[in-house]
Amino acid sequence: MKRRRFLLLTAAPFLSPAWAAKVAYPQVVPGRRFAFPRDDGAHPRFRTEWWYVTGWLDGARGFQVTFFRARPEEQSDNPSAFNPRQVLFAHAALSDPRRGRLVHDERAARAGLGLAGAELERTRVWIDDWSLEQQGGRFHARIAARDFDLDLAFTPPAGPVLQGEGGFSRKGHRPEEASYYYSRPQLAVTGKVDGEDASGTAWLDHEWSSAYLAPEAAGWDWAGINLFDGGSLMAFRMRGRDGGVHYAPPGTAFKVLRTWQSPRTAVRYPVSMEVNGLRLEPLMDDQELDSRASTGTIYWEGAVRAFAGTKEAGRGYLELTGYWKPMSL
Repeated sequence: MKRRRFLLLTAAPFLSPAWAAKVAYPQVVPGRRFAFPRDDGAHPRFRTEWWYVTGWLDGARGFQVTFFRARPEEQSDNPSAFNPRQVLFAHAALSDPRRGRLVHDERAARAGLGLAGAELERTRVWIDDWSLEQQGGRFHARIAARDFDLDLAFTPPAGPVLQGEGGFSRKGHRPEEASYYYSRPQLAVTGKVDGEDASGTAWLDHEWSSAYLAPEAAGWDWAGINLFDGGSLMAFRMRGRDGGVHYAPPGTAFKVLRTWQSPRTAVRYPVSMEVNGLRLEPLMDDQELDSRASTGTIYWEGAVRAFAGTKEAGRGYLELTGYWKPMSL
């Protein structure tokens, strides 16, 4: 516990001194030529980046592991290793109906001193004993959380899927409101959960951006579904602060079917949605994640089943942000 407390404390002073210079972030533009495994690695000049793994395990359990990298807006030229040039956050969660609610944990630290970092030439991002690492043709997550332990390997059946326009994913109406975004769906999962053998199917997203969320937007709804026929569905919409849809890709349709209110925060989430013709139903309603100790927000992120009519057609995850308070990203 002392080690974890130290990591959280090292992440607290994110801002550089008042005399620090403003960072000039690069803009996301169309036409990027992706190169792998280089683009599996970090892109530290951009403002924000994340590696996001979600999946279903045997026994009808869901899990998620997310590592975030952020480049602070103000930085000094101080060569000290304590100068926060990059900040790392991580979330992990397990959705197990036998527990009755989602259990989760989080970490945060400044990059450097061997405690945390993100490599450039491949996926290897870590905070202390939490890590997501690319090992040849597969990925490996090790998470020693407060209430659970994950040691899982993910093997992709094919290459990455470039989202949007060849990996250029618009997030708003201004040219700069976009991300570079690709997914690796239908990952075969093997490994252990709490020391017991586990297997299943997962989804990996990797995004980086310098202006992800428009000032008029409150948050987003996102779904990533591995379909039983071997296909996949990714859909999102950016919700406006006025309660409407600020931006959604052409042809995207979300319809709220049922809401659930958290007994802890009183936030109401649309946990059952119709998304592009598929009906999404949660593994369990209570999959709210309180990450105020790291990224400073509360959101709903949970395992869902996808139905085409009355027939189950796939499984995946639904993410609902900005319902507690508008996001800042």
